[in-house]
Amino acid sequence: MTSQRLEAAIRLLERLVAFDTESAKSNLDLVAAVEDHLRALDVPYVKVPNALGDKAALFATIGPMRDGGVVLSGHTDVVPVAGQVWTSDPFALRREGGKLFGRGACDMKGFDALALAMIPEFQALPLKRPIHILLSYDEETTCLGPVDTIARFGADLPRPGAVIVGEPTMMQVADAHKSVATYVTRVRGHEAHSSNPMLGANAIEAACACVGELYRFMDDCAAVGDPGGRFAPGQSTISVGVIQGGTARNILARDCAFHWEFRGLPGVAQDAALRHLDSVIARDILPRLRRYAPGATIETQTEVEVPGLAPAPGSRAEALAFKASRRNATIAVSYATEAGRFQGAGLPTVVCGPGSIEQAHQPDEFLEESQLAEGVAFMRRLAAELC
Repeated sequence: MTSQRLEAAIRLLERLVAFDTESAKSNLDLVAAVEDHLRALDVPYVKVPNALGDKAALFATIGPMRDGGVVLSGHTDVVPVAGQVWTSDPFALRREGGKLFGRGACDMKGFDALALAMIPEFQALPLKRPIHILLSYDEETTCLGPVDTIARFGADLPRPGAVIVGEPTMMQVADAHKSVATYVTRVRGHEAHSSNPMLGANAIEAACACVGELYRFMDDCAAVGDPGGRFAPGQSTISVGVIQGGTARNILARDCAFHWEFRGLPGVAQDAALRHLDSVIARDILPRLRRYAPGATIETQTEVEVPGLAPAPGSRAEALAFKASRRNATIAVSYATEAGRFQGAGLPTVVCGPGSIEQAHQPDEFLEESQLAEGVAFMRRLAAELC
């Protein structure tokens, strides 16, 4: 029976991988295919479109339409393949050596396919509480894809008692992950000839001072560290990924912008780095920039804020995941997921899914077939707890 269910999951994964659902693109073709699958199995579902109507989430229910069930949560979007060197078509699943290669196979269409493949087994059980499957969008960019659905829990949709987010953890139970906030800081100076800096204000100089201060603040974060020693790296981190500015070597740059992120440990304020930078800008960097250009400015725009996942020992989600995985200890992960969105709505949540995060976002991304098989066993044991 396991091999039969595994093969069903692989066939579904092949269909899902074939859809190019990079986050900048629509996921509606994939959603339509999943709708066909759900209708064929007579599974009730709700489609939740985004404001633009070019993407949608799906929320399906197997079992009684009542509160207290379990959500199996996965996202449908994937990261781009542009610039990566693949040995085969990233949108055509390749099965070789016990591995399943394709964009999103690991992160995280494998979990999506697994949940969908298990529906016939779920339907055959006398479930006392429902199993919900929630497929979202935009996880790779904002993690806002499930928010509209979450807002309906307890209103026109059943309120779940636990959520399992199926990001790749090698089927270990993760009860904590860092938050992530992304920003763009824009500096506006004043152009002048580089031979006479007293006639202008160099935006690149000020931007470099900001960047240097951010990395100095990261050293402060290292001094605090992770008291529990569960995270790798064991501190909150900062990264500046893009800097753009200037027009020529001998012109003081009028404009410079840099994109950066802060990943905070649980318990660390999500805006800690921003507040620190703002204080240093006001005290030191902006006054210096304005010495010869009173109209110079430095402004930071918040792009995305994804909440972290905080440990909740003994929660219903943890208890169910322990029984289903046959484990008795949790791990922490440094990447962000949608789990914090659910926890922020008061829903007990853990992260547990097939595959290794080391394969995510890589060329020739793959998922081990053995991980899918372990996922089948996990979901069987989970469903048994709801009967």
